[in-house]
Amino acid sequence: GKNKTITDWEEENTVFCVCDVSCIFFLLLNLFHLFFYLFQPVLLLFQDGSRSGRDRKKTVSFSSTLTEKKISNAADCIHAMVEGSELKKVRPNSRVYQRYYLMDAGLQALFWEPSKKESDKARITLASIREVRTGRNTETFRTSGVYEQISEDCAFSIIYGEMYESLDLVANSAEVANIWVTGLRYLMQYGKHAFDMLASSRDSLRLRWLERLFSSVNLEGEDDAKEGIPLQLAIKLIQSVNPGVSSAKVELRFKEIQRVREKSCGVCKQEFVEVFHDFCTRPEIYFLLVQFSSNKEFLDAKDLMKFIEAEQGMAQVCEETSLKLIQSHEPSEEGRQQGHLSLDGFTSYLTSAECRLFDPEHDNVCQDMSQPLSHYYINSSHNTYLIEDQFRGPSDISGYIRALKMGCRCVEIDVWDGPDEEPVVCTGHTLSPPLVLRCVLEAIGRFAFVASEYPLILCIENHCSLRQQHVLLQHLTRTLGRWLYTDPPAEGILYLPSPQALRHRILIKGKKLKPDFDGEDGDVSEEDEGAEMCHKMKVVNSGSAAPGGTESDVMQRSVIAVTQPNPPHLPLQRFQLLREFSDLVTLCQSISFIDFPTSSKSQKPWELVSFHESLAVHLAGESPGDFVNHNKRFLSRVYPSPARIDSSNMNPQDLWKCGCQIVAMNFQTAGLMMDLNTAWFRQNGNCGYVLRPAIMRQEVSYFCADTRDTVPGVSPQLLHVKVISGQNLPKPKGSGAKGDVVDPYVYMEIHGIPADCAERRTRTVTQNGDNPIFDESFEFQINLPELAMVRFVVLDDDFIGDEFIGQYTIPLECLQPGYRHVPLQSLTGEELLHAQLFVHVALTNRRGGGKPHKRGLSVRKARRGRDYTALRVLGLRAVDDVFKMASPLLREATDLRGNMQNSVSVFRELCGVSAVANLMQCVLALSSRVTGPEGTPLLLFDLQDNYPTLEAQGPLPDVLRRVVSTYETVRHRLATKSLMELSDGIHDKILHIQSTAMEFHEKLQILAAKEGLKGSKVCRAVESFSWNVTILKGQADLLKHAKAEVQENMKQVHDSALTGNLTKDGVGLRRVRSQTRQNHGDNTSARSRPV
Repeated sequence: GKNKTITDWEEENTVFCVCDVSCIFFLLLNLFHLFFYLFQPVLLLFQDGSRSGRDRKKTVSFSSTLTEKKISNAADCIHAMVEGSELKKVRPNSRVYQRYYLMDAGLQALFWEPSKKESDKARITLASIREVRTGRNTETFRTSGVYEQISEDCAFSIIYGEMYESLDLVANSAEVANIWVTGLRYLMQYGKHAFDMLASSRDSLRLRWLERLFSSVNLEGEDDAKEGIPLQLAIKLIQSVNPGVSSAKVELRFKEIQRVREKSCGVCKQEFVEVFHDFCTRPEIYFLLVQFSSNKEFLDAKDLMKFIEAEQGMAQVCEETSLKLIQSHEPSEEGRQQGHLSLDGFTSYLTSAECRLFDPEHDNVCQDMSQPLSHYYINSSHNTYLIEDQFRGPSDISGYIRALKMGCRCVEIDVWDGPDEEPVVCTGHTLSPPLVLRCVLEAIGRFAFVASEYPLILCIENHCSLRQQHVLLQHLTRTLGRWLYTDPPAEGILYLPSPQALRHRILIKGKKLKPDFDGEDGDVSEEDEGAEMCHKMKVVNSGSAAPGGTESDVMQRSVIAVTQPNPPHLPLQRFQLLREFSDLVTLCQSISFIDFPTSSKSQKPWELVSFHESLAVHLAGESPGDFVNHNKRFLSRVYPSPARIDSSNMNPQDLWKCGCQIVAMNFQTAGLMMDLNTAWFRQNGNCGYVLRPAIMRQEVSYFCADTRDTVPGVSPQLLHVKVISGQNLPKPKGSGAKGDVVDPYVYMEIHGIPADCAERRTRTVTQNGDNPIFDESFEFQINLPELAMVRFVVLDDDFIGDEFIGQYTIPLECLQPGYRHVPLQSLTGEELLHAQLFVHVALTNRRGGGKPHKRGLSVRKARRGRDYTALRVLGLRAVDDVFKMASPLLREATDLRGNMQNSVSVFRELCGVSAVANLMQCVLALSSRVTGPEGTPLLLFDLQDNYPTLEAQGPLPDVLRRVVSTYETVRHRLATKSLMELSDGIHDKILHIQSTAMEFHEKLQILAAKEGLKGSKVCRAVESFSWNVTILKGQADLLKHAKAEVQENMKQVHDSALTGNLTKDGVGLRRVRSQTRQNHGDNTSARSRPV
């Protein structure tokens, strides 16, 4: 049959079909029925979910589309529910059915169509609904085969009936899900009085404030009141509440309304309120307010306290704190007097500095500044005098001023002979104009300690003759003499002094004569990149038949020179160094790098190596562990390749992960790399120094900079980010292809060690830069949190090429949890006025087992399947025997922490909250669903003990019995018999074994020789020793943190039980709590610590 043509196949098949058409028809029909029965759930997932009518009944998709209508109050939500929506119903067998869901006109029941059930069964009465739960937080969702395909933000569940059954639904968009959740909760709150409440909402706090606001500016008197207020005044009123809105858009909206009403005079009250709702109501904040509001219209002091305590991660919060916030942010006098926060006040609070993503604790120096200088990353500038490219761009003193104001603590000065015996600062053999050295030093003297009091390093590349070196010395001592640190390092010191000890000191980095040299000047090798550039330029100029030439010729030769590798035939140039200048160089003496073993044996702590970018990257790839160990004691400086003629920047994180302290950046060049550098050094008060991760500072520790797995001794974290919306996103600069239209999307990046680097993006929201709703959640596993950074980038989706709108970069350690606004910055780092993102952030410990995206009881590992951190065998019997004693302790410590985390996770799932929720949120969620038939709670906490007990107050349904049982398991594992009682003993034993093992550290080479180990086996034994010590220290720290976590968890249970009125003798306890917290009332302006 290999030679048959397509025509032959067609003829044979035609004959076959004619002869056996009836048999084939029935066979195919039966196969189709079998196939559909087996694979229906899978097929349904890939079908189109758009609704063009009610005839497409079972089409299922989890795509996201937004509704056109803007929701601003409960009436809008309920109206949308009465009209109905297509929702997907998820069944326990993983089947998914699309149905049309509606509220009946009397707002008494929810029903759906079509359904095979009888009409009275295809409905749920409002009175039977016990809870409306957001997210994929029921057993049906967690065990569903389509769990991963369902958006957390589009899923919600209705818990109803005596048996706590669940109706698990998925909307086409997060906004539709929010409409149903908000509307159902409102109806549950008011029941049969919902109609009355909706009618009275027309006279709500917000509307009364708007009417008074409108009346207060109508100064024309009652006769002209009917004519309204001038258009421009109405626009200013709206911009006073939403300053980011365009006046042209507001004006256009007013004119559209007036055109429809055939009116051309001033703005009346009704028009003003309507346009105000359009431009000043953010649906995503309204949905959030309703979630926490006890009456669904505003937040009272207790509602707000729940929000800032449970969601914003703040402790020691009292109602007085809430009242102060209400006084600060509520725009209406009535609201301030009654202690009520309206939607506009809540929006004001969420957009204030208090709710920025960046933790204000990091605005000041917050790290230990008493450690050796080599333990810090140091903000560093390359060729600081240049403000454009490296060859013909202008030089300016402003380069130094700008860098120093930005917190730079290491600036570069290339000094050459100048005219009139006056040294100049420039890059040799280029077209960049020189600066007078004296002026540069004066600028440095004025701004050296404006942004930071910690030491400033001057990298002086000295190319001057002896005569002009005398002038250089005079300028330095006269201008900066009182700050210069000239004390010689003490012999035998192992580390450099600390930044704290060197405050208001200037360190000179440069070449130094040998200590035993007695003359007034001596011979040393030429400086770092200056020498490299000079050599290359000399080779090109000497090989050119016509030296000199036009500027274009010089530029071309320069480019060729710096992009060529080092000329092997040229020896390193040497020059004469003045002894008096050499004496100024004390703690930062420049030396050449040979290899890591040589440095380990002979390099002194005060000696510093400057690495060419290419060499540093090569070493980071070939010997990442050796590079990290080298940088524990010695300073390393990395400068950009001269091939970067455009002043582009290297990625500093490629070198920070190896511990390189001084990564020189071209501050004049904006972009991703400079964004990373600027954001990184904000985390310690922008003082120019950031303490490196502990694993990079400990004398004996194991860390591989290129790891793509978890870091030994460090507990991975899960970062959960929900990108909710954007506000006032501007048109990209220079873009005119689409007029004023913006099609934004958000790109999220994680920067850190290779194991942590990740990228995710939201969908594109078309033609909306004012308030695009994204509502998408992402999850990232962070293996080394101390070195991780998060970057938000907003782009304009364009078929030609996506254009940059704004960005914001922040170290992971500076994130504040909860609902936060992210101020966007331009390409050059300036804040874009009123442009921001609205996000929710949570950081949790990663549970052992499975991928980080997995959730639920069905994927939780049993104890037998738990991963235990293994110690390595060195091949040195005496040392291995010591480490073997730690193995059972490490297993026990892992079990204690794992059991605690698993029991808390099960309790969280039974409470119906997301994986990012803490115990406070669990108890508060529980408080809303444990009310009995007569309004009394079915469960109460007894707070007499430090570890609250949960007691049933009568017969319980099965689901609540499981809650009580699981909570007792949590309490047992946290307190009475497990972690709290055993952790201290295990912790001390592990540290004792570690200290015993450290006694062998200095003897490893001798022990290896006795065991007959040689060469690479000795290196592996030393590496395994570091690995084991790191594991012991890390596991001891994790156990200590777990104990602190237990205490915090119990405190959260205690506080949330009080807040949720789930306590026995609750009135007395609340009074004690209120009195206790009143002591903190005077200190409420201080930032509360995160939960």
